[in-house]
Amino acid sequence: MIPGRRMFDSEQVERARRYHRPVYLARVAGIALGLVVLGLLSFTGVGDSLFELVDGLPWWGEALAFAALVALVGSLVATPLAFWRGYLYERRWGFSTQSLGGWASDRAKGVAIGLVLTALSMLGLIAAVRVFPSWWPLVAAAGAALLVFVLSFLAPVVLEPVFNRFSPLRDEALSRELRELAERAGVPVRDVLVADASRRTRKHNAYVSGLGKTRRVVLWDTLLDRGEPGEMRLVVAHELGHRRFRHVAIGTAITMVGTAAFVVGLWALLQWDGLLAAIGADGPGDPRVIPFVLLAGALAELIVQPFALALSRRWERDADRFSLDLTRDAGAYEQTHRNLALSNLGDLEPPKAAYLFFFSHPTTPERLAAGREWARLNSNITTKTSPQAGVAPG
Repeated sequence: MIPGRRMFDSEQVERARRYHRPVYLARVAGIALGLVVLGLLSFTGVGDSLFELVDGLPWWGEALAFAALVALVGSLVATPLAFWRGYLYERRWGFSTQSLGGWASDRAKGVAIGLVLTALSMLGLIAAVRVFPSWWPLVAAAGAALLVFVLSFLAPVVLEPVFNRFSPLRDEALSRELRELAERAGVPVRDVLVADASRRTRKHNAYVSGLGKTRRVVLWDTLLDRGEPGEMRLVVAHELGHRRFRHVAIGTAITMVGTAAFVVGLWALLQWDGLLAAIGADGPGDPRVIPFVLLAGALAELIVQPFALALSRRWERDADRFSLDLTRDAGAYEQTHRNLALSNLGDLEPPKAAYLFFFSHPTTPERLAAGREWARLNSNITTKTSPQAGVAPG
């Protein structure tokens, strides 16, 4: 047993298990449904029928419209499952604070953004093939990598405000303390922002995003309203760790390389005449390849997912250790992660497959065990067990 597991009683473990098991099934069902839809649109008459709606437009019009239609069909098919998981189920467990209209609005925004991004990226691919028939893999790979970079840079100031309002941290004393913490961390920040997540959920979270001038540390207002000053310092120290180690920048670079590599692999696949015949396309510049491109992308993402999440968990461990080194407060570390697990119903004993394919963070017992090991190695620091724990330290 992981030592941190002893911080939770069997009822707490079972409650988290009951919450998460249907969520895992819904996620698997959503992935499978998305692949089936793209497979049907790629290799059956369903895709041909959809393409007939745009057939006859200029090639760029076909690419834009067909890509948007494919994305729209996928989103519509996925909406009932998304509604159950994101609205009904979250309300049943007392997490959602949204009205039905609020959920529908967020869903519509997400679908609209997905349609625009899909249409523009597919237009770029088809245009690269048509304008640079011999060099299109290099041109498209460079364009795809550039798109990843631009989205990473602009997302905090263009996409994130679509779903949340952000305001500066109003607690001047806490803000000053957190900025001093950032100075000591060697990663001074201009913006510690608060997101109005409470209009959507009762869960707690914080994150870093952006590159260069768009980098920011964001606290959910739910976390700010509940958290003790020690918890706020610990959470911000963790996020500063991500900045100190340049995790967002490195992750963006890795994604850029991976996206470019995918384009090269796609080029190799689209050299196969049998595949082109199966998807009913005249060549890689035919907009009818779009469903297959999206299917290949979804499969590639599924294949690399365990490796990407393993790297994410490693970075989270690095940020956890950084937060302890910076704050020297093992008690706040333990209390924070325990409270977050209970508030968000984090799965304390996930199935191995779920851990490999869905967990971007270590489990809370793993994080608590790491915190206690840090405290043991730093013998001048004492670990404080949360008074709510009700169980002996592990």
